[in-house]
Amino acid sequence: MTRIDPEEYVELVLSVVEEIPRGRVTSYGAIAAVVGGGPRQVGAVMARHGGPVPWWRVVRADGSLPPSHEDNARPHYLDEGTPLRGTGAVDMATAFWEPEPPAPLSTG
Repeated sequence: MTRIDPEEYVELVLSVVEEIPRGRVTSYGAIAAVVGGGPRQVGAVMARHGGPVPWWRVVRADGSLPPSHEDNARPHYLDEGTPLRGTGAVDMATAFWEPEPPAPLSTG
């Protein structure tokens, strides 16, 4: 596998996040499966660069968010009609969106 430029990796992750439909979510691991790397790498990209994209649509595999994000994500979920469980976590069986590999970035 060819090593990917860190800036290109960030762009790939963010491009996948931008494709997640309203009211749906995907997991860090599902994004990693289509762009490479692992869930922690995707999480690091989201932590550093995810502010401008719908970050609340990327959750842990169990449908939860880090505790620091829960209060900020809940209004988005309610606005978008995202299916939630009684615990407040996203209902992954209903809301999960399977990402597709992003289109290659243009090289100039």
